[in-house]
Formats: sequence, C-alpha cells, structure tokens
Amino acid sequence: MKVNDPMNYVIDKKTFYRKLWALALPIAFQSLMGSAVAAGDAFMLGRIAQSEMTAVSLASQIQFVQNMFIFAVTGAGSILGAQYFGKGDTVSLKKIFNLMIRFTSIVSILFFLACMFIPDLLMMAFTNEPELIRIGCDYLRIAGFSYLIVGVSQSYLAMMKVSGHVPASVIISSSAVVGNILFNAVFIFGLFGIPAMNARGAAIATVIARIVELMLCFIVASGKNHIRPNLKIWLGEKGLTLDFFKQLLPLLGGSLLWGVGFTAYTAIIGHMGEDASAANSIVTVVRELICCVCNGIANAAAIMVGNELGAGDLEKGKAYGRKLKTISWVIGFASSAVVLAVTPLMGHLVKLSGTAGDYLDGMMLITALYIIGRCVNTITINGVIDGGGDTVFDMYSLAVSMWGVALPLAFLGAFVFDWPVLAVFACTCLDEVGKIPWVMVRFRKYKWVRNLTR
Repeated sequence: MKVNDPMNYVIDKKTFYRKLWALALPIAFQSLMGSAVAAGDAFMLGRIAQSEMTAVSLASQIQFVQNMFIFAVTGAGSILGAQYFGKGDTVSLKKIFNLMIRFTSIVSILFFLACMFIPDLLMMAFTNEPELIRIGCDYLRIAGFSYLIVGVSQSYLAMMKVSGHVPASVIISSSAVVGNILFNAVFIFGLFGIPAMNARGAAIATVIARIVELMLCFIVASGKNHIRPNLKIWLGEKGLTLDFFKQLLPLLGGSLLWGVGFTAYTAIIGHMGEDASAANSIVTVVRELICCVCNGIANAAAIMVGNELGAGDLEKGKAYGRKLKTISWVIGFASSAVVLAVTPLMGHLVKLSGTAGDYLDGMMLITALYIIGRCVNTITINGVIDGGGDTVFDMYSLAVSMWGVALPLAFLGAFVFDWPVLAVFACTCLDEVGKIPWVMVRFRKYKWVRNLTR
C-alpha cells in the first residue's frame, strides 16, 4: 500500500511523547537493571582479582549467545504481538505466546546441556589461559541451571510489554536484578557466615535470581487481563505459525550474525592477553549500561510503530518512525558525551594492571564514537524498521558490515599483522559507525510500513 510523505502528517506531540516515555523509561530502567548484574559481577569480582573478573566475563559470553536465540524468538513474538494488540486480537496473542515458550524452551535446554558437559570446550573458544578456563568452567557448571529457565521467563516478560503491562515486567525483572546483586555480594565476598566463593558465588546468585524471576512471572501473569499460554491451543494455527517464522528467521539470522560476531570480537581480544581482555570486559559493561536508554527507546519504538500499523493507521506509524529516527541521533550524541565523562573514573573502580589501565582509557575513547552509531542503528533498525516487520535488513546489514568488514579486519590485525590492541579494538567498532548511511537510505524507502496482521 502506498503511503504519503510523513512530513504531511502532523502528529500530536504531547500524545507521542507521553506514549514514548511511558514505554521507554520503564524498559530502559529494566535494561539498566539487567546490565547492572554484569556490572555487579565485574566490579565485585574485580575487587578480588583480575583473573576472576575476566574469567566470568568470558564465560558469560555463553549466555550472551543464548540470549541471541531467545531474543530472536521473543522479538518475533513482540513484532507480531504489538500489531495484534493494536488490532485488539487477544486470541492470536495467546497463540503467539505459546510459540515463544515452545522455541525458547528448546534453546534453553540445549545451552544447559552444553554448560554441564562441555564447559571446557566453551571456554577454550574465548581464551587459552589455563587459569581463566578453570574458573570459567566452575562458573558455567553452576550458572547453566539459570540458562535452563531463562527462556520461559523472557517469553512472559516480552508478552507483558506488548500487551500493556510494561510496569509489571519492569517490577519483575528489577526485583530479580536487585536480588541478584545482593546475592552476589553475599556469595562472592562471603557474608553472614557464608564462605567466600568468588566466581562460583556469582553463578549461584544468578541461579537464585532467575528462579525468583520465573516465579514472579507465574504469579503476576495469573492476574486479570494478562495474556497466558493456553495448552488447548498449544500448536497454534498454520497461518500464524508461518507469520511467526517469517519474522523469526531473519531475526534469528541477524541475532546470530551479531551475537556470534560480537562474541568473536571478545574471543579475538581475549587471545591478545589477559590485560587486553580485562580492559575489554570493563568497556563492555560500561557500554551496555550507557546503551540502556537507546535500548528502552528502541523497544518502545517497535511497540508504538507496531500498534499503529497493526491498527491500520499506516500514515501515523510512518510519522512516528520518522520522529523516532531523529530522536536516535540525539540519544547517540548524548551517550557519547556520557562515555567521555565517565572515562577518568573507570580505572579507579577495579584492580587493573598498568597496561590494562592504559588499554581501558584508549578503548573508552574509541567507544565514544562507536556508541553514536550503536544508538542510531538500534533505535532505527531494531525499533522502527523491525517494528514494521522489515527484519531482513538487519540480517544482511550485519552480514556486510560486521562479517564482511569489521570482523575480518580485527582477525587479521590480531593474528596476521600483529597490530596493537587498540587498533584491533577499533576494528571491532567499525560495523556500527560504517553502516549509518546505509541504514538511513533503507529507512527512507519505507518498506517497513506494513500491517502484518491477518
């Protein structure tokens, strides 16, 4: 369907910003709380020993890869769910919920088994340091139990967001995060008579927090007006399942390209020595904390655009998308300023060697540029473009920018040309900055302006 220029559509700014902040701020806070767990692990373990912090950071890449699968499934459900919610079709929402739980459960079981039986092989993908491998294996054998249940809880939280229960999802995940951080302190440092367990303590805290999160999901979702999975329609219908796969496969391809590529970046830096890996671990935590705002706006953008398109108001959905793209630039430059502001503080928060501290300062400066592209692309692609169902673009943009340019350069720089650590790290940041012009061109084609509902 042809859609006119959104410049001709005047949106109600008061309504727009009320919707945006009502969705974005709670989701951003939820993202912040989630990142706070990684930050808590890093800084608490960093107060004990650099090796403990680095090993857990590398081991956590396994969950990062698992999350790529889970987020692809819940992302597909969220795209369709937002449009069906805008249409007012709760029966289809229940069927979508069933599909999410079915596929995330399969993913969770597979990663749990890998952590139980081949943790050493998983760790060797990221480091060749024997001590880091040993600590990481101890962590994974315990943390793997949390990987077993995370898919179900994330499906519940995703459905709450698209069905008008964002505050409930935020309260649940935030409660779990606060508990995780508190349990971290107890088990890592050994409080209240419990022996200090370092990395194993961080794993135990994660398992307990995930169990609490899942139980809260069950309790809250039992309330009135919540969407719950229905065993009577467990298999769903053929048409809706096909629509689900049309969104899932490109999202999964994009998630794997990004997740495996990002994990490969970590592995490349990890093989350049413990100092490089330690600095990169801190930068990763800081970057994810600062990106919480853009993550919140991206989630809100997908819901807002999806609601309007699903309701059949393509003009309004398109105008919303254009406004959100502009906001992405503001968030990008603001995030860059925050990175520069906190850079002098980082070296004082954890115990790093002199070399690792120098690497950290350089990596933070490079990240200040990278984060502009990260924010613009996250909000525009994962928010607006994906919200309209144009999920294929994310996949092939990653195939070109990350796998065709950034990753080969980083690999060659580290293992062939023997480039300095900071030069290799800069290569890992090329993908987000380099594809901005391409993203802007794709946005203006408006292929994402579609009603996906049946």
